[in-house]
Amino acid sequence: MNTYEAIYKRKSVRKYKQELIPEELLEDIQNYFDEIPRLVPGIRTELVIERCMNGREGAVLGKSKPPYQMKIYSEDKERYRMNAGYLMEMMSLYLTTRGLGSCYRSTSLLPKKDMDGKKYLMTMSFGYAAGSHLRTAVQFRRLDIKNLCVLRETMRPWVRELIEAARLAPSSMNSQPWRFLISNGRIHIFSRKDDAGFRGKYTEFNLGIMLAHILTAAEELWLDVDLIRLEDISQREFKRFNYVISVLLNQ
Repeated sequence: MNTYEAIYKRKSVRKYKQELIPEELLEDIQNYFDEIPRLVPGIRTELVIERCMNGREGAVLGKSKPPYQMKIYSEDKERYRMNAGYLMEMMSLYLTTRGLGSCYRSTSLLPKKDMDGKKYLMTMSFGYAAGSHLRTAVQFRRLDIKNLCVLRETMRPWVRELIEAARLAPSSMNSQPWRFLISNGRIHIFSRKDDAGFRGKYTEFNLGIMLAHILTAAEELWLDVDLIRLEDISQREFKRFNYVISVLLNQ
């Protein structure tokens, strides 16, 4: 299984075996993070992997007591939360390919401590699942494509592939804040303005998660795409949505 295939099989795992992960695999996990091309270049990030089999934080998920967790820290720059969401979802997909389950954890339940000038953003529990760490397509609870997209043209096959991968992305409280406008062979990405409170706090992070799915699918399909914020759209005001970015296919 590769990371693209993991998009269609990954699930949030909340029950774990209290089983050690080999040191070699933990090193591979750390190295994988270091090698991921950043969504937004120039932002310093750091991933810390911790063992919490008997730790206080391990009890947050209740009876499961996840044996490991990873925390991401980031320099505070424009789009840093989106960049962090992208990196953490790439890690989640990679963990799935290595036979491990994972689950994002609410930062409101965890101590917040910055590190070396970088802000703490998110924790992800991981380890060997007590049960399957995979699911089937019918087990996903996501909005249909028709509820996520406005079509100005017939959806092209490559667009449908990318949108389907984006549709399956996890989000805080399954909020799915993204919406898509399909026009002239381009995917314009928007976020809902009505997300507030807890859900709204993680909107940008969630968008980074979704973009990890889009770019992973594009790579699998050998599509050369760019993420560009178009000036003519960014200058417009939309009543219910905020314009985020556009996906353009290089031909």
